[in-house]
Amino acid sequence: MSRSTLASYILSIVTVLLVLKYNILPAVLAGLAVHVVTCRLASRLPLKREGAAQETAVVALAFCVVALFIAAGFVLVSAMKGFQGFGALLEATAVTLEKVKQSLPAGISEAIPGTASELQDTMVALLREHGKGLSSIGAEGVVTLVHILIGMVIGAMTSLASIKIANNKRPFLQGLHHRTKMLTDSFEKVVFAQMKISLVNTTLTAIYLCLLLPAFGIHLPMVTLLVALTFIAGLIPVIGNLISNCVIVILSLGTSLMVGGASLLFLVVVHKLEYFLNAKIIGHEVNAKAWELLCAMVILEAVFGLHGVIAAPILYAWLKSELSEAQAI
Repeated sequence: MSRSTLASYILSIVTVLLVLKYNILPAVLAGLAVHVVTCRLASRLPLKREGAAQETAVVALAFCVVALFIAAGFVLVSAMKGFQGFGALLEATAVTLEKVKQSLPAGISEAIPGTASELQDTMVALLREHGKGLSSIGAEGVVTLVHILIGMVIGAMTSLASIKIANNKRPFLQGLHHRTKMLTDSFEKVVFAQMKISLVNTTLTAIYLCLLLPAFGIHLPMVTLLVALTFIAGLIPVIGNLISNCVIVILSLGTSLMVGGASLLFLVVVHKLEYFLNAKIIGHEVNAKAWELLCAMVILEAVFGLHGVIAAPILYAWLKSELSEAQAI
């Protein structure tokens, strides 16, 4: 291994550690998303020559991608504010838990929160326990938003820089460009693979909640929000579905024990199907099984908290790509 290649590895490792330690992962993910989308679209531009024309086209394309991401963010925030469904979902979950408590032994029922306030306090305590990333919303939230905006701008700039660096013959820059290319490829594979899995899971859950249950005269509250929660939570590999599944089962128990059991059985089947999808889609894309991703998530969560959980699939896919290229595995 040459010195320049070794230096690029060291710089990459140090950068990853600094990103996770100082909680700037949202900015990095935003930058990677802009970079990947811009580079993917730029590769389809009908440009036969390199030079000023290509650079101008990439700059314009990157600007459009950043604007699109910002607009999508505003639309999402506006929709969430206008919908006001999460508070109602929290209240409905608490009401259901109160009903369930009445049929449980005293020792178990005392450990279950019975009001929305108690449930919220429990959730806040869990969030505080699992990392600093969601421990505050005020000023830190504004700082995170600024970091995300800066990350998107940097992602747009690196899209143009990658063209110039790719044509540079200096060994260190070539090594650094290759490390970055491996990272962006891993990011793209993991994100798009997980979106496919989440979409399949959400479709099956929507069929169950919107078609199967109503066919038997059973209507769970806030089905639309539950479907949205299933898709968003499903973007988190392996453990994401457990979050939405718990909420669905709890609300089903509020209807009847039989409905709760049916929901649990259905979601277990869907969850097992997700393992096959993980093995086929993510396993095919990054050569990693579900248990490998879970181990990586547990280890990085223990070291870096919530940001470690989010970054684990991408970093593990990147690691396996590097090892595979070096013929170490």
